[in-house]
Amino acid sequence: MKQLIIKWIINSTALLVVAHVVSGVTLDNWMTVFAAAVVLGLLNAFLRPVLIFLTLPVTVLTLGIFTLFINAFLFYLASHLVRGFHVAGFGRAFIAALVFSIVSFLLSLFIGANGRR
Repeated sequence: MKQLIIKWIINSTALLVVAHVVSGVTLDNWMTVFAAAVVLGLLNAFLRPVLIFLTLPVTVLTLGIFTLFINAFLFYLASHLVRGFHVAGFGRAFIAALVFSIVSFLLSLFIGANGRR
């Protein structure tokens, strides 16, 4: 349970960084940040594996680059599911998903897998 909360905090922080760095991505308030982080986590946990499986031939042909488009689609979808989380378009969602992935990866490295530094 502790690891889940730590991951939620990491994703929330990454989402805040994205909102400040990428123009066209806005979050109305703190509750929106936390709700969007939960929705992104659930989409990545349940829908992403299905999409990757369904698009496996395209992903193999593009040497994995198509996965970036799947991440952007999930980010854009989350903006439609969470009230107060706005993304200006798919291009902004693509950039935001890249920044989100990099920031959450770096924060996970800094904090560590088990929540200890």
